[in-house]
Amino acid sequence: MMAMSISTTSWLLLWRSGGGNVTALPIAPPPRILSTEKWRASRVLPQRLYRISGYSFGEPYFGRSGGNRFDAPGWKFNKAEYGACYLGYTLEVAMAESILHDQMPIDGKFLIANTVLQNSYVYRFTGDSLLLLNLTGALLKKLSGHGDLTGTSSYGVPQQWALAVFNNPARYDGFIYASRHATLGKAVMLFDRAEAKITQSIFTPLIETPGYAKAAKQFAIVGM
Repeated sequence: MMAMSISTTSWLLLWRSGGGNVTALPIAPPPRILSTEKWRASRVLPQRLYRISGYSFGEPYFGRSGGNRFDAPGWKFNKAEYGACYLGYTLEVAMAESILHDQMPIDGKFLIANTVLQNSYVYRFTGDSLLLLNLTGALLKKLSGHGDLTGTSSYGVPQQWALAVFNNPARYDGFIYASRHATLGKAVMLFDRAEAKITQSIFTPLIETPGYAKAAKQFAIVGM
């Protein structure tokens, strides 16, 4: 049997020991190639997406506040490079990323004020297919990314990643990412350049939306 090289042996030892580190590497700023190479995109119809809002008008809304994970980093200088709109692939993801976003469960249940539930609205859309970069799975790994893109509590670096996608010559309408609050699901962030492609089609109060009761049971939401 051929002896292993020293480099291979060292690699195996590091692999088994975790590299000697007790903490994982945080996500780094995006590599240059994210904003220069035209990566294969996914075509997604607006009809597939859900958005939950506390407003009964003005959707889809593209925000520039800087207070959300993938907002334009230029907000710090009052020069936001784009507006951002957040949506879910499913009603469950949309609920987790909106009304449950800043909530903590008590004994395994979410106690949500009835006024919040009654004044939340589900929007569905129609329009042209959206050109989205899929920042999950193999591509995210190839770009030196990992779960911290949506897992870190700091929004600074994720906003840099979003700006890199925005600056790509492919002119993506947005990107797909792993939901932080419903980890088996996916969410979408759209740049305001996609505004002409997406139009409100259905608007219903959250508690009257088909599928709400099932999702509320799944998350153990209790109105109060």
